[in-house]
Amino acid sequence: MCGIFAAYKHPEVNAFKPRALQLTKRIRHRGPDWSGNVVKNTTLFAHERLAIVGLDSGAQPITSPCGNYMLTVNGEIYNHIQLREETTDYKYKTLGDCEPIIPMYLKYDVDAPNHLDGMFAFVLYDSQKDRVIAARDPVGITTLYMGRNSKTPKTVYFASELKCLVDDCDSIIAFPPGHVYDSETDKIERYFKPNWIDESIIPTTPVDLKQVRETLERAVRKRLMAEVPYGVLLSGGLDSSLIASIAARETEKVMDETNTIDYEKQSDDAADASKKLTGLDDSGNLQTQSWSKLHSFAIGLPGAPDLKAARKVANFIGSIHHEHNFTIQEGLDALDDVIYHLETYDVTTIRASTPMFLLSRKIKAQGVKMVLSGEGSDEIFGGYLYFAQAPSAAEFHVESVKRVKNLHLADNLRANKSTMAWGLEARVPFLDRDFLNLCMNIDPNDKMIKPKEGKIEKYLLRKAFDTSDEPDVKPYLPEEILWRQKEQFSDGVGYSWIDSLKDTAERVISDEMFANPKDHWGSDIPTTKEAYWYRLKFDALFPQKTAADTVMRWIPKADWGCAEDPSGRYAKIHEQHIDG
Repeated sequence: MCGIFAAYKHPEVNAFKPRALQLTKRIRHRGPDWSGNVVKNTTLFAHERLAIVGLDSGAQPITSPCGNYMLTVNGEIYNHIQLREETTDYKYKTLGDCEPIIPMYLKYDVDAPNHLDGMFAFVLYDSQKDRVIAARDPVGITTLYMGRNSKTPKTVYFASELKCLVDDCDSIIAFPPGHVYDSETDKIERYFKPNWIDESIIPTTPVDLKQVRETLERAVRKRLMAEVPYGVLLSGGLDSSLIASIAARETEKVMDETNTIDYEKQSDDAADASKKLTGLDDSGNLQTQSWSKLHSFAIGLPGAPDLKAARKVANFIGSIHHEHNFTIQEGLDALDDVIYHLETYDVTTIRASTPMFLLSRKIKAQGVKMVLSGEGSDEIFGGYLYFAQAPSAAEFHVESVKRVKNLHLADNLRANKSTMAWGLEARVPFLDRDFLNLCMNIDPNDKMIKPKEGKIEKYLLRKAFDTSDEPDVKPYLPEEILWRQKEQFSDGVGYSWIDSLKDTAERVISDEMFANPKDHWGSDIPTTKEAYWYRLKFDALFPQKTAADTVMRWIPKADWGCAEDPSGRYAKIHEQHIDG
C-alpha cells in the first residue's frame, strides 16, 4: 500500500508541481518510506511509498524502459510472478509486484485490470497518446478518489484520499470499484462483471464446503507475499480467528518449505530472481519476517469479550499474541483524528475504526508493516445479526450483494484508512476474487440464518472449517470460537465503548441543536445526536461542499423490522456478554 496523487492535462503543470507536492504530503502517512514524482507533457504523478515487496527496487512512479509509459500504484498484485512470465518480451526495471501493470496495459489496453489478482488503485499515463487510464480493484479494498475543477475542465485529478483534492476540486467522487477510467472516452466503465453483480440473479448452486475451505486457504496463502514483518488482527470473532488460524498454518508451512528448496536445479539467474520475488535471502530463508511464528494483535477495553476470545484463539493456534487495552477517554480523544483519516461521518464506521486506529499505531510501533484482517465475510455470508430478519432467501441475497458492492464506502474504507493512517497495510483474504466469485454464487438458502434448525449466522463458513468428523485433520479453532455468535467489532471491544459515545453525544449536542440541522446537509439529516456530533466534526475538518458527496451513511433495514442503531446488540437474536 502507498499514497498516490495524479494530475492529468494540467495547463500549468510545472508551476503546479510545488502545490502538488504539498498536497501529496497530506497522505505521507500512507507511504513513510520514500517519496517520488515524475512529470511528462502536462501530466504529473506523485507517490508516497510503503515498501512491502521489492524493497530495493520498487520505487514509484515507475517509468517504462522506453520512457513512454508512467505508472503510480497503491496496492499489491499477488499474481505478479505469473504476469511476468506472461510478458517476457517486456524489459523489467524492478522486482516490485506493480510493474507488470505496464506490459499488461500494452497487451490488453483498458482490460488490463481484469488480469490483476490483488488490491489496487492505479493511474497509468501513455505519453505517446497523451492518454491516462485509472482503475480500482473489484470491490474497492484500496481507496481512490477522482476530482475535477470547473475552471480547468480538461484536467482530471486522482488521489488515494479525499484530503488531497478538496481544496482544488469542485467535483469529487469516490472512484467506483471494479471500474476503469479512460481519458480517450472520458468515461468510467465497469471491467469487473461477475454474474453476481446483478442483484436480480438469485444463485441456485448448492454449497461445496470443501471448496469454500480450500479457496479461503489459497486466499490467505497468496496474501503472505511480503518482505517485511507481518501479523494478523485477531478480534476473537469467527472471521479474524479463521484468518489467523490459516495464516499460522501457512507461515509454519512456508518456513519449512523455504528451508528445503533445491536451488541447484535452477540456473543462477532464475534462482536469484525467484528468491527475490518470493522474499527469500541467498540462503533460501524467508525474508518476510525475523519471527518463526505468526504474531497476532488484539485491542479492547479491559475485560472486553473480544480480548478473552482472542487470547483463547492465540493459545490454540500458537501465535505470539499482543494484547492492547485502550480507555474510553483515549478513544474519545482520538475521534477528530479518526474522522480526519477516515473522511467519513458514518456512525458504524467511526465506532469500529477508533479502536482499530489505536491498535494500528501500536502494531506499527512494534515493527510490523502488514497485517491480515477479516473484513468482508459478513457481507458475503450475511453474517450481521440483522440478516436473521430477512423475509426470504432472495431478499437475503439482494442485501448481501448490496453490502458487498458498498464495502468501499464502509468496512473497506475503515480497514484501509485506519491502518494506513500509521503506514500499516491491511490485507483481506475474504475479498479474494476467487473466493468472492465462489461464495457469492452459493444458493442463499444455504446462507440463511435459521435458529430453529441450529443454523446460526455464517453457518456454512463455520461448517467448512469444522473438522469434528475428520480425525486426521488438526482442528482450526476451539469449538466455542468456531461457533461463537457474531460480535460487531465496535461491540466486541467492550460494550461501554458505544455507550460512552452515545452518552457523550447526548451531553455535547443540545436538544435545540439537534432540532435544527444545518441547511447545507440537505436531506442527509442525522437521526441521532451521535450522528449529528460526527457530522459537525466532519464539517469542521472538511468544510468544502464536495467532501460530503463521497460519504455513505449506513442505516439498518427498517423494512425488515431492524432497530435504528446499527450495533449488533440491538438485533433480536443477540446474546449479551458482560464486560469484566
